[in-house]
Amino acid sequence: MPLDDTVALITGAGSGIGRALARELARNGAHVLLVGRQAAALEETLALLAPPAYATVLVCDVTDPASIADLVDAVGSFRRLDLLINNAGIMVSGPASTEDAAARRQMIETNLLGPMELTQALLPLLRAAAPARIVNIGAMFGDIAFPYFCTYSATKFGLRGWSEALRRELAPSRIAVTYAAPGTTRTPAMEEFSAIADGLGITLDSPEKTAGLIVDGILRGARDIYPRGLERLFIPLQRLMPGLLDRILIRQMAKAQVGSPAETI
Repeated sequence: MPLDDTVALITGAGSGIGRALARELARNGAHVLLVGRQAAALEETLALLAPPAYATVLVCDVTDPASIADLVDAVGSFRRLDLLINNAGIMVSGPASTEDAAARRQMIETNLLGPMELTQALLPLLRAAAPARIVNIGAMFGDIAFPYFCTYSATKFGLRGWSEALRRELAPSRIAVTYAAPGTTRTPAMEEFSAIADGLGITLDSPEKTAGLIVDGILRGARDIYPRGLERLFIPLQRLMPGLLDRILIRQMAKAQVGSPAETI
């Protein structure tokens, strides 16, 4: 999918992968709509875009239907939307037995229901721009469920399944759907997982490297985007030898201290 002169919307654009994606898309000539809950963070992203980048800041909470409606009205002024990247997410870790109910709902609403409802609301604009593309940013947690990340894993499994179904449903409308499960990335939301990743021999990527991988996949029209290297090997291991992976993860989790406040990306 060429990006020059496209209109691309990114949620969670105020930090981490979203901010790096905004810079990469702008560098490729897209008009980037920077979406997030905090205007100040979005303005910081805007200031980092190299001229003559075209970008617009739009504040939206993807868990709030009224906020989504306001966003759709604002995006409607562009009369089309070529690329939607559902990147906003939240991670909370800890034992399932003591998981806070409000945090659990927040993860489900942000990571899964938010992309569903925002995508539904923006489909008319995507259809108007067809061929268009939706990119849903998942994680390795969408293929491999990690203990102490039960709800987060469930939201990413759900996002992957929804992406597959949506891809088949929208194909006749010439709207492609890409599911991206990039490698573990060094962002504030992933700090809790970094010790576990180190123990598994996984190197955390920079947001810039992850964004480059995703944009490369968009340019190629990729169906799915997965990490390169060691991390990717855990996915076939999950399918072929799940018992072995159980033992590896249980042993590694026993070495790591898990349980942190919510982190939003």
